[in-house]
Amino acid sequence: MAIPLGDLNPPRRRGWITLLLIVVNIGVFLLWQPWGGDACEQSAFYARWGAIPDEVVELQPLDQAELDTTVDPRCAVAAMSDKSVALSVVVAMFLHGGWAHLLGNMLYLWVFGDNVEDRLGRGQFLVFYLVCGTLATVLFAGMNPSSTTTLVGASGAIAGVLGAYLVMYPTALVRVFIPPFFFLPLPAVLVLGGWFVLQVWTDRIAGQTGAGIAYFAHVAGFVAGMLIALLLGQRPQRPLPYGYQRRTRRRAQRRSGTW
Repeated sequence: MAIPLGDLNPPRRRGWITLLLIVVNIGVFLLWQPWGGDACEQSAFYARWGAIPDEVVELQPLDQAELDTTVDPRCAVAAMSDKSVALSVVVAMFLHGGWAHLLGNMLYLWVFGDNVEDRLGRGQFLVFYLVCGTLATVLFAGMNPSSTTTLVGASGAIAGVLGAYLVMYPTALVRVFIPPFFFLPLPAVLVLGGWFVLQVWTDRIAGQTGAGIAYFAHVAGFVAGMLIALLLGQRPQRPLPYGYQRRTRRRAQRRSGTW
């Protein structure tokens, strides 16, 4: 598995929405989620705020009998008739199952998000991110309509970002770490194409939630990101030269006379 560490593709402007999304995800995990605490409290929290395919398809919360099959059987969690299913689809994008889940997602968003934001524009990028995450959840639910497995995580939305990046910058070099010893620059088409193939293969081998991971949601988000990018008129583009931002700032300083 190749772990991305950065890309040789400087954006023209800083990705403030990408940074905001990272801050919000980390803030939600640290300040709101009951991570590292009582297992029953966590089960109730995820049932309350997570996206559950059965609920998404039916557009109504689980009843008590269905809920009893979803949470830890040792926990008594009352059915929540006032749960907003539509809201849970959005909120679930900002919840994570642990530190590894959170940091892995944020690493991919950090590496690839700023360039996609640069091409789409900040407002459009935020809408794009939320739409990809929503489509990933809805399509997963459509493929697994009776599932009561709780879905949480930004993976579907970030997969959409990866799909768009592949459309926009297939030849951009991405610095990757291949355990245990190798650090290599590889073209995005290999890194992201390989990531996508791995998700498809694992989904077919492991089933809907191998190792607790909804691989089909990754696949759906990635394809959605590619298609939306193409519909928005995005096409492959050569990466900007390394050091572009620094040289641009220097030219602006010369013009303004400030150093």
